Amino acid sequence: MLIGAYSWGIVSDQHGRRKGFLITATVTATSGFLSAFSPNYITLILLRSLVGLGLGGGPVLSSWFLEFVPAPNRGTWMVIFSAFWTVGTIFEASLAWIVMPKLGWRWLLALSSLPTSFLLLFYKMTPESPRYLCLKGRTTDAINVLETIARLNGTKLPSGILISDHQIELQNIDNPSEDTVLLSPRKNEVEIPKGMVSNLGGISSLQVLLSPELRRSTLLLWAVFFGNAFSYYGLVLLTSELNGHSKCMPHKLETEKSQDVSYKSVFIASFAELPGLLLSAVAVDKLGRKLSMSIMFFMCCIFLLPLTFYLPEDLTTVLLFGARICITVTFTVMYIYAPEIYPTSVRTTGVGVASSVARIGGMLCPLVAVALVHACHQTVAVLLFEIIALLSGICVMFFPVETMGQELQDTVSSLKPTNNV
Repeated sequence: MLIGAYSWGIVSDQHGRRKGFLITATVTATSGFLSAFSPNYITLILLRSLVGLGLGGGPVLSSWFLEFVPAPNRGTWMVIFSAFWTVGTIFEASLAWIVMPKLGWRWLLALSSLPTSFLLLFYKMTPESPRYLCLKGRTTDAINVLETIARLNGTKLPSGILISDHQIELQNIDNPSEDTVLLSPRKNEVEIPKGMVSNLGGISSLQVLLSPELRRSTLLLWAVFFGNAFSYYGLVLLTSELNGHSKCMPHKLETEKSQDVSYKSVFIASFAELPGLLLSAVAVDKLGRKLSMSIMFFMCCIFLLPLTFYLPEDLTTVLLFGARICITVTFTVMYIYAPEIYPTSVRTTGVGVASSVARIGGMLCPLVAVALVHACHQTVAVLLFEIIALLSGICVMFFPVETMGQELQDTVSSLKPTNNV
């Protein structure tokens, strides 16, 4: 997933959101289905790794969707978009609960690959992002997409000239009117020089992300993504590690216990994210992205603090549930904020690289924090989560811009330098 998040972001910024989606969906569906027929463990691991590679393309979908949504209600719609991740989680948990006891893991993997396969049936129906098309100088194609959207909504496009940020810069248009920015007759299409079109490679894209205009945002974003993933996956794992453990259990007993997976418990625990999504929908366009995330990070710290001591199972469950809600909000809002702060030219690359950093946090979490719980160091493990959540909340406060209600930018040159604190 780390490799996929980085790679598909670059592919999407260079070759389009639709092609990025097509490749990631094909890799995920094909590898997922073939893994059900794995003849041995090594083959299974290799095929599941390919599934992870495809799933790493999630930022392609979020950036693609974001570029169609108007600024005033963008936060709410992005929360609705994120809710389908939770719906998928609940669906998968219920599928495992039904399939695993009777049919086994091969059937589970085969059936789990079907939803992604069905997505490919809708590929021809999906439009390319008009923002991306404008960035590439394909204004006519962008107008065709907008006309199709207008027709489906029973309206007409206003007259005017469709102008991208590149064209505004080239033609020195200081204050284009609302009508001017919207549409363009094909005969007025402006040719954009090749040097202005985003055809960045991997190294060049990283250099852009660390340019003076984006450096501060990028570094803080990496820190918050790392903290988010470390905390989120840690809470998911701690839910099973701490529940019912009033005392530290011997390693042998712990190992024996871990062999029995309760799919019913996984199914129920998946619903913990629903309150977080509802809270995100309320807060993201009311309080703003930065305030919503920082408050929830600090609230997560409050819920985790009592867990430094051994507590009754019911109280442990309530505290973990509360912390899971908070971290769900921060994760949801973070995936809204991240593509908003980057221009179209490097949007999916920027979110992809940040997602790769998040995968590092997800990998380190079980190796460090959960290992501490197994070694009977619950207090140290929880304090580690406390510190990471606290630092993440502080980093959010130093983000240079609040994107609530702001229009998306298309080029780096349209941004102001933000590397100075």
